[in-house]
Amino acid sequence: MEFSIKSGSPEKQRTACIVVGVHETRKLSQAAELLDKAADGYLSDLLRRGDMEGKAGSTLLLHKVPGIEAERVLLVGLGKETGFGENEYRAAIATAVRALNHAGGTEGTLCLAGLTVGKRDITWRLRQAVMVAAESLYRFDRMKSKKDEARRPLRKLIFSVAPSGELVLAKQALQEGQAIATGTGFMKDLANLPGNICTPTYLADQARKLSKEHGLKVDILGRADMEKLGMHALLAVAKGSHQPPKFIVVRYSGSKKTDKPIVLVGKGVTFDSGGISLKPGAEMDEMKYDMSGAASVLATIKAAALMKLPLNVIAVVPTVENMPGGGATRPGDIVTSMSGQTIEILNTDAEGRLILCDALTYVERFEPDCVIDVATLTGACVIALGHVVSGLLANDEGLARELLDASQASWDRAWQMPLLEDYQEQLKSNFADMGNIGGRAAGTITAAAFLSRFTKKYEWAHLDIAGTAWKSGKDKGSTGRPVPLLTHFLLARAAAKAG
Repeated sequence: MEFSIKSGSPEKQRTACIVVGVHETRKLSQAAELLDKAADGYLSDLLRRGDMEGKAGSTLLLHKVPGIEAERVLLVGLGKETGFGENEYRAAIATAVRALNHAGGTEGTLCLAGLTVGKRDITWRLRQAVMVAAESLYRFDRMKSKKDEARRPLRKLIFSVAPSGELVLAKQALQEGQAIATGTGFMKDLANLPGNICTPTYLADQARKLSKEHGLKVDILGRADMEKLGMHALLAVAKGSHQPPKFIVVRYSGSKKTDKPIVLVGKGVTFDSGGISLKPGAEMDEMKYDMSGAASVLATIKAAALMKLPLNVIAVVPTVENMPGGGATRPGDIVTSMSGQTIEILNTDAEGRLILCDALTYVERFEPDCVIDVATLTGACVIALGHVVSGLLANDEGLARELLDASQASWDRAWQMPLLEDYQEQLKSNFADMGNIGGRAAGTITAAAFLSRFTKKYEWAHLDIAGTAWKSGKDKGSTGRPVPLLTHFLLARAAAKAG
């Protein structure tokens, strides 16, 4: 998809189709009013006759509107003018893009970025417009023998903005939106692949490819390297699989070497059967998405490189396959983590925290500015928060606030949960320093409490994306979250550093 910006009055835009909005009261948006004036009231007359009411999700495609340079005009229902906010704006963009694509046109000019969306500025509106447009058009058909080529896909979207001082900001926002959309698409492509293709080795190969494309430094550790480092918690998860584990480190250097890096750690379980603590068969196919954390941090570093952010960022991916083979770890086994702390593995399906704890110890060597881990970690998070917001826990309130602000700015929302010392009590073990589970109560919090034992030397936050990383049912597929949240966090860090 090609995105661009054009300034000027909408009635003078030479384009295949120009898109404007109509509110439920049949009130035209500012851009639509300009079209209506040029067309001698043609649009308002249609509305008076009841051809369109402006309800959210509705559209009306018009051909050869008099006085308009565009070949066609697409009216998009915006719903009620009062209360038109972020969700409504995003929905309007998605409706417009889908309608343009369905109409078979290859080009469209959207005049929706000029809408008033609360206090959101042109930067937010343009970033979101690009991200939503890319999301609306995303299809994963790589594994299909026949592609759907019944209609010509929409290839070019032009965003019309008023010729003002906002033009420079709009162009920058467009570039940022494209980088985030590219990163999000990259994550979706990885996560949607089946487990027989997207193995730990495949993820390592993708990291190498990423490093070549963007000039990044990459290191891949194998089983022998991890054994030397004492990563026995991570290796315990991989014992039941024929797929060799990998430990991936990708470095983006956009700042001085002396600047401390931001480290992103992503859980990379390419398929999670549960191990000996076998999962139920229903919907087990969705456990290919258990590497969504890994995909998200690789995608975020890709977006950072595309935006050339003046930061140092390191993506770390511990990746394994969790299978119930003859050599698999048993419930009750005790392993020694890289930190030296011992863990009684009470449930082999609580494997994500086992690979993450060794990764969180490993990243101490980078003397990080902060560390954020991302993981489809607990079903308890889905019960607590559903599929709307991601869970956030942290050992530093300042870092937590930054991530919450980024979640609002990106509209990839998160909710902070408590990480109190009291929850550590549930992790006690009679035979080791800790158990890897803390019982049914507060499962998301005790999982984070477990990880917090390995993060004492730096500021750390944990994102549990078990409920937000993918969708089930007829819309089954990766959502690309939390790439928007993480990239907005990095953008805010870069802006704070600049000034």
